[in-house]
Amino acid sequence: MRFLHPEFLWLLTLLPLLAVLRGKRGTAPALVFSTISIAASLAEGRKTGPGKILTALRLIGLGLLIIAFARPQLGNTTTEIEASGIDILLAVDVSGSMKALDFTLEGRAANRLDVVKSVLHTFIAERPNDRIGLLAFSGRPYMVSPLTLDHDWLLKRLDTLSVGTIDEDGTAIGSAIGSGLNRLRDREAKSRIVILLTDGMNNTGTVPPLVAAEAAETLGIKVYTIGAGTRGEAPIPVTDRFGRQRLMRVTVDIDDKTLTEVAEITGGRYFRATDTQSLEKVYEEINTMETTTRSIKKFENYRELFPWFVFVGLFLLATEILIGRKRLP
Repeated sequence: MRFLHPEFLWLLTLLPLLAVLRGKRGTAPALVFSTISIAASLAEGRKTGPGKILTALRLIGLGLLIIAFARPQLGNTTTEIEASGIDILLAVDVSGSMKALDFTLEGRAANRLDVVKSVLHTFIAERPNDRIGLLAFSGRPYMVSPLTLDHDWLLKRLDTLSVGTIDEDGTAIGSAIGSGLNRLRDREAKSRIVILLTDGMNNTGTVPPLVAAEAAETLGIKVYTIGAGTRGEAPIPVTDRFGRQRLMRVTVDIDDKTLTEVAEITGGRYFRATDTQSLEKVYEEINTMETTTRSIKKFENYRELFPWFVFVGLFLLATEILIGRKRLP
């Protein structure tokens, strides 16, 4: 509800003043009665308070008319937000090497996958108008979430990711890109991109990465690639045959050359993230490069309410006048 001319509502502040002046108007009359019984009967009549009722009717009626002058309107507003036209598929490596503890989260050592999930939470939150999908891969790709604008549900699916989500270990980069293309190829978005993160080399799968990149270039789909992990060796927790956990240092082996070629063929870029801060900056840079816009349509429909206030206000004033006239005799 809104008032088209709210300035008239200031007149309502005069009503209490009118009520006070009404009560003080005139001087008390001095009459001489031939008998006390007449005065007594008049006193009993005053106890019924008809004057107060009439005053209330008049003030309420005037108040309703003032509100009518302010033009009250009742309506509804509908806002439609259109998607930006950018479809993003996030491809995340969940192979065993993603358990390496060479990143930090909140000041503590954390494995690569947990840090990636934390960074993706921020990335998704900053792109509310994009359709975003999630694909996990190790020895084979697995679609975790289709492209969606329901980012709350997407984030819940992201939180379920863990090393071992896919029973086949390995790093099938080419197959992951190919699966992502199948999800994006029939979309009519203005821009379609794949953001693939891995910490290894393509060592399994049926599709070579460069073949998948050429297919992406043909379809007009851009691929950004990210190599995550420290250079050299990284500690990975392992469990021995007695069930005891210990840290083993393994060599980090990321195929920077292939990932760079994949990105360049499709018009994307390759990024190297060696710690949590650099990984955050990578997604921030991609977020800046792939700018998003939104279209907002607002529809308003208002219904005039002032006729009702005028009708009720005049009715109360007319009632006050009629009752007042009946009391005159």
